[in-house]
Amino acid sequence: MAALDNVKLKDVLADVSSGSLQLPDFQRNWKWDDDRIRAIIATVTLDYPLGVVMTLQTGGATRFRSRTLTGARPDGDPSADLLLLDGQQRLTSLFQALWLDAPVETADARGKPIERWYYVDIAKAVGPSADRDEAILSVPADKVLRADFNRTVVLDLSTTENECAAGLFPLHLVFDAQRVNQWMMAYVKTDEDRNWDLWGQFDESVLQQVRAFQVPMIRLAAATSMDAVCAVFERVNTGGVPLNVFELLTATYAGDREYVERTGDYYQLPQVWREIKQGLAGKFPVFGRLDSGIENGLSSIDFLQAIALVRTWERKQAGTGATVSCKRRDLLDLPLADFVRLAPKLADAFAWVGDFLERQCIVRPNDLPYKTQLVPLAAVRAILDTALDSLEAEEKTEQWYWCGVLGEMYGGSTETRFTRDVEQFVPWIAQDERAPDTVTDAFFFTDRLDSLTTRNSAAYKGIYALLIKQGAVDWHHTDTPLSPGRLDEYGVDVRQIFPKTWFRRGSSNGLPTNSIVNKTPLSYRAAMDMTGAPASYLTTMVAASDMRPEWFDDVLATHLLDPEALRGNDYERFYNDRSRQLQDLVHAAMGKRTMLRDLTEGDAR
Repeated sequence: MAALDNVKLKDVLADVSSGSLQLPDFQRNWKWDDDRIRAIIATVTLDYPLGVVMTLQTGGATRFRSRTLTGARPDGDPSADLLLLDGQQRLTSLFQALWLDAPVETADARGKPIERWYYVDIAKAVGPSADRDEAILSVPADKVLRADFNRTVVLDLSTTENECAAGLFPLHLVFDAQRVNQWMMAYVKTDEDRNWDLWGQFDESVLQQVRAFQVPMIRLAAATSMDAVCAVFERVNTGGVPLNVFELLTATYAGDREYVERTGDYYQLPQVWREIKQGLAGKFPVFGRLDSGIENGLSSIDFLQAIALVRTWERKQAGTGATVSCKRRDLLDLPLADFVRLAPKLADAFAWVGDFLERQCIVRPNDLPYKTQLVPLAAVRAILDTALDSLEAEEKTEQWYWCGVLGEMYGGSTETRFTRDVEQFVPWIAQDERAPDTVTDAFFFTDRLDSLTTRNSAAYKGIYALLIKQGAVDWHHTDTPLSPGRLDEYGVDVRQIFPKTWFRRGSSNGLPTNSIVNKTPLSYRAAMDMTGAPASYLTTMVAASDMRPEWFDDVLATHLLDPEALRGNDYERFYNDRSRQLQDLVHAAMGKRTMLRDLTEGDAR
């Protein structure tokens, strides 16, 4: 599968220059700063180990679109013989600093773009190796170092004579023997008695080290699978950023020769995904905020997982696959033809999911309990299509969704649940077989209400959405129940019913004060009036609403609470009553009894 040998640095850089060694297009851009470039040059001049470089031979079944390393401009459009998987930062730095006859485009310690030439101080370089870092110097593109806000010239290396006088050798000449000799002759002339001996030491201890420097290189065979390439890359890459499957597929789809020959252009996966995501998020904000980036909310990996679930389901039905799955291997094995066929279908499926979520009164990204749960739901929609539109199918879909949310079934590892849900959900709808495990295994323990205090919990967000769905009316905008389209307009959020300020004087009787039981969806304008005791702020709200008090009690009751408990500032009565009503709300959404309360009632009977 792989071979390891040592290759002269000169030969490696020559291959970079000719385009024989290129980057697969999933590699991120070169980004090393000036300090790191000087450090790696010092490493090479001392013949210290550089670290293994890993390459992939081209010509196999796995084809990547490739590009040259930064700075390489080969003639024509040569095909690569090797693709660089690990070592981009090191080789690009050395290629630009030691090979190109141009300043290196890098950055300073603060990340500001700068251009630099690299030199080695001859006198310092022949001294102790511990001082080698100090011997490597970088200067601006005009080869003039300045100080005092650029008013004073500290060092001018703009001519060969000046370089020689300063005893600073330009490192970009190191592999050009003719130019090195020309520079040496100019250098020796400046002080023949001193410089012949010094040059001899420098040539032996620095230049010959660089010319003889060897790079350990692993060559992966062309037959290496894409999954293996991805795994190897992630294990050895020194950039610290995991390889994204989407980036890998981008490179392989772009390298699909059949598509290029048929269409005259390469397949641009990022552009296709951008159009899909913009269409979905533009109509359904729950899928993410486009101004926060294309991967905010529903991600490219979510979309690819949904496609993989549908593709593996199809293959299992046809007898060509063993199981439904969306592991990384399944994504990497996704052929371009299948992606092209299924992507529009999944885009439509996710649009249906957006409609479904709106019917559940979930329309904003922060209100979405689980993003992951949308992946199998979209896959099931793509498989069943309009079979999900019947009233019975809609009821089952809602039960599955709310069991997943309120049972908090999608909080851990999800790939196995994705698989089970697709395999079980489809026959549940199509053949009326047993309900999926997500439905049968989901439970909601009643004391969970006491600990639901923040949006970190899916069940917290779920109950918030269910309160809106079942008809909650705002306490300021009292004309109609809250609707998905009005949530942003009214600034609706979770508001505390018994305010924090009330508990400084009133007693909670040991009951939780910050849980979902004491919270409800209300507008910003209503929250402005909710200070002090409930009895006090309700008087203000009733007056502002121009309603009779008993009519306003009906508004309060749409939030599943006891108006009398609020008017009496009776927190214990309010809390116990609302807990029961929320339990019933959860029970109805999940289509099953809540735990513990049922056991207690059974014991009482």
